[in-house]
Amino acid sequence: MLATPLAILDNLEHLPDAFRLSPEEAAAHLAKPAQQQDYYFALRYLTSYKGSSATFNAYRREVERILQWLWLVHEGSLQEVRREHIEEFMEFCISPPHHWIGTKNVARFKSRQGMRMANTEWRPFVCPSNKATGTKTAVASYRPSQKAIQSSFAILSSFFNFLIQEEFISANPVALVRQKSRFIQTSQNRAPVRRISNYQWDEVMRVAQTLAEQDPGQHERTLFILNCLLGMYLRISELVSDERSTPVMGDFRTDQDRNWWFHVVGKGNKSRIITVSNGMLEALQRYRSWLKLPAMPYPGETTPLITKIHGHGAVTSTRQIRNLVQMCFDGAYANLVTMGQADEASELKAATVHWLRHTGISEDVKIRPREHVKEDAGHTSMATTDKYIDSELRERHASAIHKKIVRTP
Repeated sequence: MLATPLAILDNLEHLPDAFRLSPEEAAAHLAKPAQQQDYYFALRYLTSYKGSSATFNAYRREVERILQWLWLVHEGSLQEVRREHIEEFMEFCISPPHHWIGTKNVARFKSRQGMRMANTEWRPFVCPSNKATGTKTAVASYRPSQKAIQSSFAILSSFFNFLIQEEFISANPVALVRQKSRFIQTSQNRAPVRRISNYQWDEVMRVAQTLAEQDPGQHERTLFILNCLLGMYLRISELVSDERSTPVMGDFRTDQDRNWWFHVVGKGNKSRIITVSNGMLEALQRYRSWLKLPAMPYPGETTPLITKIHGHGAVTSTRQIRNLVQMCFDGAYANLVTMGQADEASELKAATVHWLRHTGISEDVKIRPREHVKEDAGHTSMATTDKYIDSELRERHASAIHKKIVRTP
């Protein structure tokens, strides 16, 4: 039986500086020279993505998995990896041993008496509970999504290209895998956009407004967060402060025509400007009034966009925002069930914060020029924006709805 893995790669702030240390110094806790080399170059690669916590976490997950597999299963090193090993690794990831699969997300390491210790509850793969039902999923039913498999291939290819550039290896074994269709299904159908309905959104907002009226000290901020997520299509990472940027009130700016825009640094460290509607301006003014600030931001204002309730400064945790939004989802779910709208309520059980971005884009693409929505959303291509247009599916269904199965004479 394979050994139960322990975490290898800690959070960014606790990782050794591989650009100042030798492999032996950075990986002194590893006995084998080959593993020290693997760990050292993994550090150098991951440090390149320290600007975005979400990107860093995704890349660390894949690098961690292949190192775990190499050291514990294949008993080899990165310099020995060939095409057939990548295929074996992907098959392993699709169906890992049960004791490599956790049932919840836990910290990789814990601090004990000033030392960082690997958390024995951590696993390389996670089979989380079903958000819609609240029940835990058996590890025996673990199966990565097609999107997760595609992401694995992309990140591993990036990792091995980096190793080539560092002159650590000579070829990219991922690029040599010719039959990726063995692992990735192709489909002619467009995946539906995950969003909430207008009816569900109205109920979520009613909950947020009630919370803000009952406890403004806690929930005026919650109401503003919801408006930002849907009204400006913001990603949750674009609301919090990190090493890359800190969103501030001064990011709301006017042009020569007195039109308001919101300047943001988003996914891929790309900056963009977002149209600010009159409704969003009203939400901003209400929030600033609660903060006891002038009605509108002034040039260069450094007040954090999303402030801490206790203490000073900007919110730095996406988890805190997720919890606030989830509170509103849960409240709307309970209200809809009470009103006898069980079907509407059940969809909210599965909803996530990111669905609000999808909802905002899906609604706006019905009434605004696609190019304008594309720019506000920060999409790199029009094809991405077109995924939110469901009129074609409506027409396709309408053309078939009345076709007959049994033809009467």
